[in-house]
Amino acid sequence: MSLNLHNLESSPHNKKKRIGRGNASGHGTYSTRGMKGQRARSGGKRRPSFGSRLAHHLPKMRGFKSEIPKMNIVNLETLNRFFQDGAVINPHTLLKAELVDNIKKGVKILGQGELKLKNLKVEGCHFSASAKIQIEKKGGKIKNVKCKNQNAK
Repeated sequence: MSLNLHNLESSPHNKKKRIGRGNASGHGTYSTRGMKGQRARSGGKRRPSFGSRLAHHLPKMRGFKSEIPKMNIVNLETLNRFFQDGAVINPHTLLKAELVDNIKKGVKILGQGELKLKNLKVEGCHFSASAKIQIEKKGGKIKNVKCKNQNAK
């Protein structure tokens, strides 16, 4: 038997309780709020943790966490493991090598570790001053320099 509109049976469901519609409704006068007290007043709600010992054992929020996304960071020692001499390094190649998650906010190369690669071509990345010095010392070329440190230009 197929399911059609004329085959459907109506399922009984309860009507919504209408509170404060007079004594004839059965929920008038105090409107199921009892007599006096905090819960009988308008706006008289308690937070869920009120009277609960659990609230005392949970950590408090401290400090501030910025929602502005930060640049992805790659160290020179990481470049040694994933690239070879003469490689072209840009945000897209770093993304393909899975060294960064996202390139929308940019990529910054930091100078942690020693660079062993020679003749690198680095394009479209931000640098720390020490990273720029190490790349140029090994014969690398840098295009679109965006050095975040004021001392190294």
